[in-house]
Amino acid sequence: MRIAILGGGVAGVSCAIALRQHGFDVSVYERHDGPSHIGAGIVAWPNATFVLARLGVLADIQAVAGRPRRMRRRTPQSGDLGVLDIGLIDDRMAYPSLSILRRDFQRILIARLAALGVAIDYGRTVSHVDTGVPGQAVVHLQDGETVAADLIIGADGRMASMARRFVAGHNTPVYQRFVNWIGVCESPDVSFDVDEIADYWGIGERFGIVPVSAHVAYWAGGAVADAVGARAPASYRHELDARFGTWPAPVRAVIAHTPPERINKIWVHDHDPIAVWHRDNVILVGDAAHAALPTSGQGACQALEDAWHLADCLVRDPGDVPRALRTFTGIRLGKTTNITRGGRALAASIFGADGATYQERDRISRHTDFAAAAEAMAAGWGQGLLLHG
Repeated sequence: MRIAILGGGVAGVSCAIALRQHGFDVSVYERHDGPSHIGAGIVAWPNATFVLARLGVLADIQAVAGRPRRMRRRTPQSGDLGVLDIGLIDDRMAYPSLSILRRDFQRILIARLAALGVAIDYGRTVSHVDTGVPGQAVVHLQDGETVAADLIIGADGRMASMARRFVAGHNTPVYQRFVNWIGVCESPDVSFDVDEIADYWGIGERFGIVPVSAHVAYWAGGAVADAVGARAPASYRHELDARFGTWPAPVRAVIAHTPPERINKIWVHDHDPIAVWHRDNVILVGDAAHAALPTSGQGACQALEDAWHLADCLVRDPGDVPRALRTFTGIRLGKTTNITRGGRALAASIFGADGATYQERDRISRHTDFAAAAEAMAAGWGQGLLLHG
């Protein structure tokens, strides 16, 4: 079976690895001219590290990753809002949670794919996907080449997925009225508690710091923004200083010690869930299928789950691709829809409420049973995985 994958990000590369390990003929087409590192870092929660072990890269990931054990929530005045026990989640799911810079994560995945004999074809932008012979779609590249395959996997992201346009009839993401400034702080002058993720909740603002090592962390500062604006990288440091300049010292320190070229600004979008992820021989995965907000904490994790489940479905039913795609969608739709909705609910509590609602949000957080919350997260994230098998 020949498989063409559109997109060389986490979803596309992990799908390629999972499928190549089972002997499928895989090609990957990526629009960028080289590896892209959109996003500063990720936490690979245990559902993700379960998949990474099966892709043969968990040891490599662990060698450059942090191992957070708790997430402490505070107000901008350093008031305590509770602590999530990440170690409890890890114990229940039998796999570790790992924090890693996205550049390292992507590098390790690409190296694994190359070791399997597959090179990513960079600089190949898809202009559109349309129907070829009955039941078979064809990919048209901007350079005039066409790509036909037994299966086309749309892993081409949330913002302009041509595969999603073909499957769903549109590919317009939903702007959720907030922005994230993101960055990586690597400095001997800043020290981090490697066991603890810091999560500050303000009124229409949030700042998170995720340590990777004692002197390396990635971070994200979020704030309400009614409309999408123009990119102005030279202003990002000034915007952060104006927004977070009176916040606790760890926030000010990571901003001050992050080089301007390592700061990005993202107007945050997701997608409304759709019930059908495939049309003809085209299947959507990752953000093209179920883009969730960063408040879900599960974007890359769910892309990895897609890779493992899709390969498993095709191996189990190689003679009937349409049925394998229906099985895959049936396995993944409910879980990813719930994660998308959960990410939106948390974002609304941070970026979309009034003053009284924020006070109630903080009161609820202070009185949360975080042990029960950890148990619920472990159960939800473990859905559909053979974590103890």
